Amino acid sequence: MATIAPSTPLDHQPGSYRLSVHQYERMGDAGILTEEDRVELLDGNLVRKMTKGQPHTAAIVETRDALLRVLPSGWHLQQEGAVRIPPFDEPEPDLAVVRAKSRDYVALKRPPEPQEISMVIEVAGASLGRDRGEKLRAYARGGIPTYWILNLVDRRLEVYTKPQDLGYNDCQVLGPDEAVSVVIDETILGSISVAELLP
Repeated sequence: MATIAPSTPLDHQPGSYRLSVHQYERMGDAGILTEEDRVELLDGNLVRKMTKGQPHTAAIVETRDALLRVLPSGWHLQQEGAVRIPPFDEPEPDLAVVRAKSRDYVALKRPPEPQEISMVIEVAGASLGRDRGEKLRAYARGGIPTYWILNLVDRRLEVYTKPQDLGYNDCQVLGPDEAVSVVIDETILGSISVAELLP
């Protein structure tokens, strides 16, 4: 098992202002922020989302298809949708394993929150530093049990578990010749070859 040090947090300059999740969502509701702005909220900062190339898109599709084969009833796979982690984070992971049906969150008029999320997955190329940094800390602060980074740079899967305030206690790094266990609600549902996830 290898360990990977997360990158340093975003700096908050003296006099800077952090947006809360509530304020960020109100800006979206008012039309101040739109899909065209391509931003997400990380630690109270509006952060521009990175452009996705074809390898990134292919990895999302392969990972989605592999997870759908083992996903139990009562859960759905959300793709590139917001997850709400109060008070200062609303990232949009590439994939998230979420309790209930997607239409249930339409009725609730809010994105899923950490207690409703079993796992988040980020596909990382140019975004690797951010995915290991701000996003890792956001998911850990929320207590999301499992965080996968499908690292396209090094062609491996980083599996983070046991969240704490500043990060995850455990990190397992798996190569293409290894398999990852899919764990939802503390139950192993099966395993997936890492090679199957990589483009």
